[in-house]
Amino acid sequence: MALDIETRDQLIATVARFVRERLVPLEDKVAEDDAMPPGIVDEMRGLGLFGLSIPAEYGGLGLTTEEEVRVVFELGQTAPAFRSTFGTNVGIGSQGLVMDGTEEQKNRYLPKLASGETISCFALTEPEAGSDAGSLTTSARRKGNGYVLNGTKRYITNAPQAGLFTVFARTNAEEPGARGVSAFLVEAGTPGLTVGKAERKMGQHGAHIADVIFDDCQVPASALLGGAENQGFKTAMKVLDRGRLHISALCVGIAERLIRDSLAYAMERQQFGKPIAEFQLVQAMLADSRVEAYAARCMVLDAAVRRDAGDNVGTEASCCKLFTSEMVGRVADRAVQIHGGAGYVADHGVERFYRDVRLFRLYEGTSQIQQLIIARDMIREAT
Repeated sequence: MALDIETRDQLIATVARFVRERLVPLEDKVAEDDAMPPGIVDEMRGLGLFGLSIPAEYGGLGLTTEEEVRVVFELGQTAPAFRSTFGTNVGIGSQGLVMDGTEEQKNRYLPKLASGETISCFALTEPEAGSDAGSLTTSARRKGNGYVLNGTKRYITNAPQAGLFTVFARTNAEEPGARGVSAFLVEAGTPGLTVGKAERKMGQHGAHIADVIFDDCQVPASALLGGAENQGFKTAMKVLDRGRLHISALCVGIAERLIRDSLAYAMERQQFGKPIAEFQLVQAMLADSRVEAYAARCMVLDAAVRRDAGDNVGTEASCCKLFTSEMVGRVADRAVQIHGGAGYVADHGVERFYRDVRLFRLYEGTSQIQQLIIARDMIREAT
């Protein structure tokens, strides 16, 4: 149920203050250490950030999609690694449970996810199955009153810290493509489950990804998400709609931060006897960034409201993900250009954001996959 406006605005103001006063000052340290200070994670738990989208009956805040994206706009005002700490619990790591889990599964896991006691992750991608998720080869073979999982998942966000893995595996080898794929809830420490080393990445230091390997990993039948086989891909697609709006809102927030920083620098930096903000070519870059960020914010809010109204927003979510992730890349590039040489060194943090935002065009569906989804939906609607 939606919050009243006053409560919603108080929540947004509290998150904005937390970002401004606690997270922004730690950006350089987190990037340098490639680690999140434990005290900050505890503060995130105390604010309820791990349970933003989890229903209140399971200990979360139960935000609507619109409320969630408004909060994420504020979370985007700092380095995205902070949001990644709890992002999987809010999005793809919990929403499969919320949408399709059995009541027993919800009661077992959602309260721990909402409190941040357990970190979740979404184990879909494989070495040979990324954009073509239907080609995954991780198998789940029936054995007695359970399943045996074998396979490797790749680039799994939060895997090194995760206590719960939503794992997609093929339960029906006879069914091609997405059919025959099921989802399983696998707890860390289950024999046969191992996590590889954290990968070194281009950006978003402080947020970790790793391989997850299943070697004759035995799980009980109760681990099957929703208690039904061959429904995993449908669950994944439903989860990704909300997840793509969440990422889109994050892109908007980061773009707005970069625009604000670029404007402040341009008004201060002097060349030819006056601030560079007075030069029309610099003004053009600032204006283009503002226009794109404004358009992106409007798109995300519109799609979020439609989703809350019960509309199918698969196309709109892909439109948002495509536009916002490409937009924030252009804004980051202009920010480096406006800062000039200062934008290429670490002192202003612009080069860090430039590297950080590149990932948004890749995960939860590449830009090219979003284009295919949008065009496919257009053709289907026209026939």
